[in-house]
Amino acid sequence: MNAASAAPEADPLVGPFSQALLDDLMYEPSVLFFDRIEEVDRKASRIVCRMPTDQPMPFTDHQRVHAVRHPRHVGGAVMIQLTGNLGFIHARELEGLRHSDGWVGFGTHIKSAVFRKLVRPGAPLLCACTQAKVRRGKSRVFSIYRYQFHHEGQLAFESEQAAMWLKVEGENAVPLAL
Repeated sequence: MNAASAAPEADPLVGPFSQALLDDLMYEPSVLFFDRIEEVDRKASRIVCRMPTDQPMPFTDHQRVHAVRHPRHVGGAVMIQLTGNLGFIHARELEGLRHSDGWVGFGTHIKSAVFRKLVRPGAPLLCACTQAKVRRGKSRVFSIYRYQFHHEGQLAFESEQAAMWLKVEGENAVPLAL
């Protein structure tokens, strides 16, 4: 066996986002913030996306910056939005819960959210989402996600959150209770 045949096969999801994923987003692509999938571990139910930190971002762009007391950084609200985006990508790509097929997801609990390092714009964030627990039903999927975001090789943010995915039928159907 040669070295080329011993290398693991790359997951087809790794790389820039597909147009199908971008078209299926529940938010405009401008607030996706990620630019690609870096890693997929299907066995561990884990996906890692890259987020350039030097792009325009709400809250971050409107900070009143002071070099010492309040340096420019990726705002906490952006970090929380990233968890929702990453949960969506995980559910769509690893669970097959397509918005275009009637699936819609909502965050239900933030059990913990810890900001460990101030993330200054520059180097990208590598953001991992691991599905720690899941309960699947015919029209509902409840997931517990663990998030770890690394910046410049250091843990910058970690969180545990829950989300409910619902299969919504019909044009006018709106989920009223999670």
